[in-house]
Amino acid sequence: MVGLGREGTDLVRFLASYGAQIVVSDRSSAEALGEALQSLSGVDVRYSLGHQTSADLIDCQEVFVSPGVPPESPVVAEPAARGIPISSATSLFFELCPGPIVGITGSSGKTTTTSLVGAILRGSGIRSVVGGNIGVPMLNRLSEIASNTWCVLELSSFQLSDLESSPRVGAVLNITPNHLDRHPDMKDYIRAKANIVAFQGPDDTAVLNADDPIASGLPHAGRTVEFSLRRAVAEGAWLDRDALRFSGARDPLMQAADIPLRGLHNVANVLAAAAISRTVGCEPSTMSDAIRAFQPVPHRLETVARVYDVDYVNDSIATSPERSAAALLAIDSPVVLIVGGRDKHLPMEEWARLIVDRARAVVLVGEAAPLIRDAIAATGVDIPIASAVSFAETIPLARSFAQPGDTILLSPGCTSFDEFRDYEARGEAFRLAVTALTDNEEA
Repeated sequence: MVGLGREGTDLVRFLASYGAQIVVSDRSSAEALGEALQSLSGVDVRYSLGHQTSADLIDCQEVFVSPGVPPESPVVAEPAARGIPISSATSLFFELCPGPIVGITGSSGKTTTTSLVGAILRGSGIRSVVGGNIGVPMLNRLSEIASNTWCVLELSSFQLSDLESSPRVGAVLNITPNHLDRHPDMKDYIRAKANIVAFQGPDDTAVLNADDPIASGLPHAGRTVEFSLRRAVAEGAWLDRDALRFSGARDPLMQAADIPLRGLHNVANVLAAAAISRTVGCEPSTMSDAIRAFQPVPHRLETVARVYDVDYVNDSIATSPERSAAALLAIDSPVVLIVGGRDKHLPMEEWARLIVDRARAVVLVGEAAPLIRDAIAATGVDIPIASAVSFAETIPLARSFAQPGDTILLSPGCTSFDEFRDYEARGEAFRLAVTALTDNEEA
């Protein structure tokens, strides 16, 4: 198998439990993979680490590829050219899962919506498990799953790319430019996302964003359920002024003001979760209770603390300009914005215009800092900008701009891979730095 991330580690354990002889190829060193290797201590695996060569795989009966590995990578292309089947942990789970699957994808909002659906199903007493790209691999949880267990999965474009079956309920929250550092073009990105409904039959359901022309136009053979922030839908859920409503229901599900999440984009996520949950069989009363009790998922517009009358908000999940723009729109107070990281080859023009309109100042960090600076300069609006050499410098610089009543917002608009292993590690670094400030305040 190629790649030893969370999903790869789970796959190794699963295959080993059936007596498979496993070869793992990963270009990272043993030192960098220390935690994963330690978790597989005692498992019979032959490792090829620190480099990747197809010679390690050409004798295999099947090659499993982790989501982070491009399919055109030579280490994958050579075995494929020799006729060796290429698969993934996600495809294997779909093949073996005995229960119905809810699959949720989108360019943004996947984790929040997936978590919301899980909370609603639990509150409704419906047997379910939640996992996938949300950070919980699923193969070794198959023993927990019965024929009546709903499996609620967050699915990325990488996980969907080679999928040849679709879930019972497939939801597409939105499709906007993303991951163009990995997909060769937008057409390929859309193709990957479309797989979540492309193989559905007439008894399946596609839950689609009626406001998104790409998502709403995806071809599928199943029933169509929609959600919308703008208009009533024939079947599904929509925002009617300040109320969330279901088609065919006289009373509203709830008021938008009762949603414990910031921003209009999260109202859309709640509408999607409600439409999905209604399809599964949940009642509106249990839905609204679960939504009101829902706590924001870490690293997603998460208020970490208030220090000296300044709010610190962690939105490290915002790895694209569009997500960072949504965060800026969700916060009413003046913002000191921390942005940067590794570029995903996405357009920045609209984001830059929103930054100069809504931010008091900007702190740049990482490889993409010059690109963001140029995008801001191209707006023709002068705004205070500071550059940090490393992430550790960002909060002190942001504090130098902040005034009482402001929000210091980490919403990078880029991936974390220039300095951190993932967005969660970046968010934790932000949280620890803010916690140190609160300790100093108390002292």
